[in-house]
Amino acid sequence: MKNIRIASRLAAVAGLALVLSSAPAAIAADTTDIGFVDQAQLSAIPAFVAAKRQIDAYGTDLQKQYMARARNASPAEQQRLGGEFQAKIADKQRQVLGPIFARAQVAIASVASSKNLSVVVDKQIVIIGGQDITSTVRDLLTGVGDPVPPVNTPPPSTVGYVDQSQIDALPAIKNATSDFAKFKATQDQQAGAKFKSAKTQADRDAIMKDYQKTLLDKQNQTIKPLVDKTRDAMSSVAQKRGLILVIDRGSVIYGGTDITADVTSALK
Repeated sequence: MKNIRIASRLAAVAGLALVLSSAPAAIAADTTDIGFVDQAQLSAIPAFVAAKRQIDAYGTDLQKQYMARARNASPAEQQRLGGEFQAKIADKQRQVLGPIFARAQVAIASVASSKNLSVVVDKQIVIIGGQDITSTVRDLLTGVGDPVPPVNTPPPSTVGYVDQSQIDALPAIKNATSDFAKFKATQDQQAGAKFKSAKTQADRDAIMKDYQKTLLDKQNQTIKPLVDKTRDAMSSVAQKRGLILVIDRGSVIYGGTDITADVTSALK
């Protein structure tokens, strides 16, 4: 299954950093309504392994075709062909993996419902506590017949989540990220020119030190205030909703409390 990122990430160079934890980073040991699955183990079941082989074989054959077409093509045409190649790979992944992922989601929901879990997260973000339901889900996926969807919806959860893509799309954050990317591109060019003319390792070290400081100062000036504001908004919403933890949407597999709308409203 797809790899999941941990709930707090720092990507001020590649994008806006958002610290998503509003409570202790670990899931409390005495919280019994939180489950987790090891997606690496689930990805090793025969259906996923066979699907991956099918996609890899398709990708290898497709790549040969596109490399032959791109060999004498113009840069613009090569770029177009690259986009077309990626789109076809994505379509194949959806076609082959989509039904398997859907079946896995039903299995996870079924097990979670039977154990009265309010949320199921990826094992990667769990340090202490929670119920490991991986083996039960795996048994359902490898058994005879299809998993049966649960009748009930997940109970209210004290674990919240935010869709970071929606937060990143807010005008202030999007503009700050774009401005920083442009600033970094300019600094990259200037530093590269200085490196070419540098005569000693000491000169190169000084150039790199100055480059890193310039970027850090820019981050502290433009990015950090928004990071702090976002963290405060998440913390405030979490406290009002009685949540013990807020994580990224990508780490939630089942259940949880979506506070994205509350956080985006607080940031507008």
